[in-house]
Amino acid sequence: MTAATSRARGAGGAAIALVGDDASDFELLAKSLAALHRVVVAFSGGADSALLAYVATATLGRERARCVTAVSASLAPEELEECAALAREWDLSWSTAATGELDVPAYAANGLDRCFHCKSELMAALEPIATAHGATVVLGVNLDDLGDHRPGQAAAAGRGAAFPLVDAGLTKARVRGLSRALRLRTADKPAAACLASRVPHGTPVTVELLGRIARAESALRRLGFRELRVRHYDDCARIELGEAELGRALELREDVTAAVRSAGYRYVTLDLDGLRSGNLSRAALDDERARRVTLLRHTREPAEGARRQP
Repeated sequence: MTAATSRARGAGGAAIALVGDDASDFELLAKSLAALHRVVVAFSGGADSALLAYVATATLGRERARCVTAVSASLAPEELEECAALAREWDLSWSTAATGELDVPAYAANGLDRCFHCKSELMAALEPIATAHGATVVLGVNLDDLGDHRPGQAAAAGRGAAFPLVDAGLTKARVRGLSRALRLRTADKPAAACLASRVPHGTPVTVELLGRIARAESALRRLGFRELRVRHYDDCARIELGEAELGRALELREDVTAAVRSAGYRYVTLDLDGLRSGNLSRAALDDERARRVTLLRHTREPAEGARRQP
């Protein structure tokens, strides 16, 4: 049996012969995008949205594939710079749109539904652009994302957004694999969730707080750390790093401490479990489940006691 092949233009303009899974993934993704005719890509610069923006532009052309980066205090400054750089390198039709999630009380309250309100604000910013161009808003959601706690996906889907990576059957591994085949420098880029994800649920999100987190993470990046999160606990910062970088953090202990303290933290801790994406949401969900079990148990006990009365 002959392996599937496909021709594509990789980053840098060179023609590439894709084979096997790369060829079939590219064709499926291109077919999904072509069926939408015109799209507005929610472009955050991460591996998922970068692949989506690149293939959408290659498939539909710049006039029918517009890439928009949502800008607010929850976006790290380096990520905005990265989006601008990628847009130049790949000749994307790129623009920015301000979002106002921090002005939404339900978002600022930072409950478990925070992402729902964030994506609602994202859609509110992108919908006028999509309407003006007769386009569909598309998000870089992959198959693996569907199993996580992602209320934002429901908000976006409910307002008409499409998920071409899901339609094409791409997992995170396949997103990275196809990106590598297309020579996209985002292929191995670490995941970079919004800055609000560093704040424990229940702690209000403010511009000042997000600015402090951004400054701390920027300072650590200047020390050469690549995979990182600075989790916020009042005047204490809990640093999560990729496992390969933990040893280096200990070697540079004084520099790391000074870098994070320069952002306004008094205490600096290093999480020896390393980087665990989404761990604050998982912890909050576990707490909520435990609370409900306790509440249910306390509700049942009086009723069972009443039934035992003679």
